Amino acid sequence: MRVLAAMSGGVDSAVAAALAVEAGHDVVGVHMALSRNRDQFRTGSRGCCSIEDAGDARRAADVLGIPYYVWDLSERFEDTVVADFLSEYEAGRTPNPCVRCNEHIKFEALLDKATALGFDAVATGHYAQIVTREVPGAHGPRTVRELHRSPNDAKDQSYVLAVAGPERLARAMFPLGGFASKDEVRAEAARRGLSVSAKPDSYDICFVADGDTRGFLQSRLGSRPGEVVDVDGEVVGEHDGAYAFTVGQRKGLGLGRPAADGKARYVVDVQPATNTVVVGPAELLSVDRIAGEKALWFDGVLEHEPDGWFDAEVQVRAHGAPVPARVRAAGDLPDMPGPALEIELTGAPLRGVAAGQSVVVYRGSRVLGQATVSRAWRAAAAR
Repeated sequence: MRVLAAMSGGVDSAVAAALAVEAGHDVVGVHMALSRNRDQFRTGSRGCCSIEDAGDARRAADVLGIPYYVWDLSERFEDTVVADFLSEYEAGRTPNPCVRCNEHIKFEALLDKATALGFDAVATGHYAQIVTREVPGAHGPRTVRELHRSPNDAKDQSYVLAVAGPERLARAMFPLGGFASKDEVRAEAARRGLSVSAKPDSYDICFVADGDTRGFLQSRLGSRPGEVVDVDGEVVGEHDGAYAFTVGQRKGLGLGRPAADGKARYVVDVQPATNTVVVGPAELLSVDRIAGEKALWFDGVLEHEPDGWFDAEVQVRAHGAPVPARVRAAGDLPDMPGPALEIELTGAPLRGVAAGQSVVVYRGSRVLGQATVSRAWRAAAAR
């Protein structure tokens, strides 16, 4: 196959490209320049897409003996991932930019461009597995491609990949799927003479390289002073922009005085219409019902769950623990765009679920579907 290898300049994508070459594919490396104002160097392990990263990717491609190009996707990145990040926070929601990057950049812009140029698949350094199996169908058995967790629990990225959906999964390759640890990947890179074998991982939000998310939001959205109130509506503090707060947050609230019971207070609601942040006790963060919008399901899932509700596990954070639940594909729900899903937690409640987060449905290691949280019902308020 003709394979386009996405090369970030890190060790994971370099080894993924090497394995694609070793498998006999015709591989071309490409580095995505996602920043309009790229730094010369990264700050330690923060950020990405620096000129240094592009150079590291080029050197890895040279070692592998494959062609290498840099594609400028910075405008698309700004107009989709960054714009979504800002608009979601402004709307009082909590987005995951890595999910949106996989959706709009790696498995839309990059994949669509690769397909237009005649490539059969895109290989990335994500930690996840694709399992191909035969399933019964109305007209006989057919082949489906399933997305599964990586055996490397600490690095598993199936959560952020779920948004790719079945059609894009059909044109994706994850060569690192079988690696159980990052140390194995680094050893593989060293064995192949790749200079990135000891390069630090990047972390945090790539376009907020200094890690100051609140500062980034304020630089883009400006100062918008407002009130922090408790659940009874009493003013207990002030803020410089409700957009900088998220449900479940405890630090940085700037409260003028402690709660009457002396207990810690958390953000329990963000109300953008009135620019108000509501704080309350920890028990108000627990939820046992979730509704998600823009739901998508992987091939073969719903046709084998004919009774509506089915048992599964759900996960609401990239490295959060999955919890048991009953799940239902709901079609359209009021005030929710596109196909929806409903979730009833059957074990312990989840804490601090915020609108805008991605909720992924699993059965064991297999990803069944994904949606964006639209609403969560507080367990304490429902009883």
